[in-house]
Amino acid sequence: MRLGVRVVRTPAAAPNCNAHAERFVRSIKEECLDRIIPIGERHFQHVITEFVEHYHRERNHQGLDNRLIAGTPMTDRTGRVRCRRRLGGLLNFYERAA
Repeated sequence: MRLGVRVVRTPAAAPNCNAHAERFVRSIKEECLDRIIPIGERHFQHVITEFVEHYHRERNHQGLDNRLIAGTPMTDRTGRVRCRRRLGGLLNFYERAA
C-alpha cells in the first residue's frame, strides 16, 4: 500500500539532519503508543491518524513558543472552556466554546 511516504537520503556526516523526524517518533511513542495496545492494523492506523491530527492542530510546541504547528486558532476569550477528547481521553485539547 502506498501512503505517500518518500525516502530522503541524509548526509552521513550530518547527525542533526534527522532531528525533526526522530523527535516526532519519540513524541508519538511516549505520548500515544506506550499507552495503547493497537488491536490490528486498522486500529493502529486510526490511532496514528488521530495522533497526527492532534500533533499538528491541537498540541503546543515549545520550539514554536508554545504555538500550534497549524497556526493559532481564533477564539473568543469570554466563552466557556470545553474539552475535545481524542482516543478515549488519552489526548485532550481545551478551547473556548464559540
